[in-house]
Amino acid sequence: MAKDKKMVEAITSMDVDFAQWYTDVVKKAELCDYASVKGCMVIKPAGYALWENIQNELDRRFKETGVQNVYMPLFIPEGLLEKEKDHVEGFAPEVAWVTHGGLEPLQERLCVRPTSETLFCDFYAKDIHSYRDLPRVYNQWCSVVRWEKTTRPFLRSREFLWQEGHTAHATAEEAEERTIQMLNVYADFCEQILAIPVIKGQKTDKEKFAGAEATYTIEALMHDGKALQSGTSHNFGDGFAKAFGVQFADRDNALKYVHQTSWGISTRIIGAIIMVHGDDNGLVLPPKIAPTQVIVIPVQQQKEGVLEKAYELGSRLSNFRVKVDDTDKSPGWKFSECEMRGIPLRVEIGPKDMANHQAVLVRRDTHEKTIISLDELETAVADMLETIQSDMLERARAHREAHTYSAANWEDFTELVNHKPGFVKAMWCGDQACEDKIKEETGATSRCMPFQQEHLADTCVCCGKPAKKMVYWGKAY
Repeated sequence: MAKDKKMVEAITSMDVDFAQWYTDVVKKAELCDYASVKGCMVIKPAGYALWENIQNELDRRFKETGVQNVYMPLFIPEGLLEKEKDHVEGFAPEVAWVTHGGLEPLQERLCVRPTSETLFCDFYAKDIHSYRDLPRVYNQWCSVVRWEKTTRPFLRSREFLWQEGHTAHATAEEAEERTIQMLNVYADFCEQILAIPVIKGQKTDKEKFAGAEATYTIEALMHDGKALQSGTSHNFGDGFAKAFGVQFADRDNALKYVHQTSWGISTRIIGAIIMVHGDDNGLVLPPKIAPTQVIVIPVQQQKEGVLEKAYELGSRLSNFRVKVDDTDKSPGWKFSECEMRGIPLRVEIGPKDMANHQAVLVRRDTHEKTIISLDELETAVADMLETIQSDMLERARAHREAHTYSAANWEDFTELVNHKPGFVKAMWCGDQACEDKIKEETGATSRCMPFQQEHLADTCVCCGKPAKKMVYWGKAY
């Protein structure tokens, strides 16, 4: 048994050191590893399989709304990047530059894309001529580079994978509708597929995307009470279009500027899955996103017929993402390993089970064991996976609600932020000076102004002036 426990003992308890727990889980579950390039990571098969499932599910949802995939270059000429003033200022500290091509210095530096607004705008200026060309609803799956000072696997790295949608519309109303539509796609995906409940709302001007007219966000709460921005959708209005000359001839033959949007979600969402659902035994993956949904483990597989029976059960469960662990490791080690990897459901079959025409189902999320007749195998597995998915969402929602607080005055606000990790709802006057003071004195930032507003008080929690918005505040990754 000592050997069987070794894998879990290598994980720091999340209650002792959450950051170390996170790193331990990422490494022990073999999701990624550190690369020789400082601040970058190697995404290993287990981690990339998660990203593939995320990508496939989102891509399907995007295309249902009319999105088409394209690909833009990796490099952005410096002159192109500088066309939109607010945008370049927002990204300047994180930009990586290419200064040489082979042995020759470049006449113009090339930025390694931190995001692709400028490239899409440059393309749209040449591609869009008439109202008949609109809307343009494009997306690309790619990597981007941002020279982060502090990195952590999946949550923040110098190169990461993501998708970035970029659309162009004839009217401001169409652009706003698309911006909200894509935010809702993200929110539904997080809740229905990842079992992560989110708060939908608008970012303050201080926190919005550089160059955007408005930024909308989905915010999730991690197990340690910190927030994670899990997806954003931006309405650019016609600001980028004016900077890049993206115009079209409308039905009345008048030249008009397009209205644009941009929206993205990245591999940091894998970090959210880990931190919302994981426990001291490792990953806990929601069935709908898990690369392996069901694992069949033969017990005493050296006994006659056991391994063959395990293969038979695996074949019967082929409608699911199923794996039969036929390695020569001990059953205890196999149980520990599949728990570490977060496989939602374990099916155990041994000689006694075969004699009784039964199997044992073990849930990863609760460790609950259920004995079922082999006649009911397919139905029981399907029902249990649905239950696990639903229970994980409700458990995460209950955790968020239990760690969401309200503050009506400064004293209550600072007490909650400093001693009660989680979201704090409080009223705000709309003045950035108060937002800056809150961050400086408490470390909390505005997460969003939720679409579902509540009236908690008449005055700003910081300055006492008349309040304009209820805001979710919190410390964040």
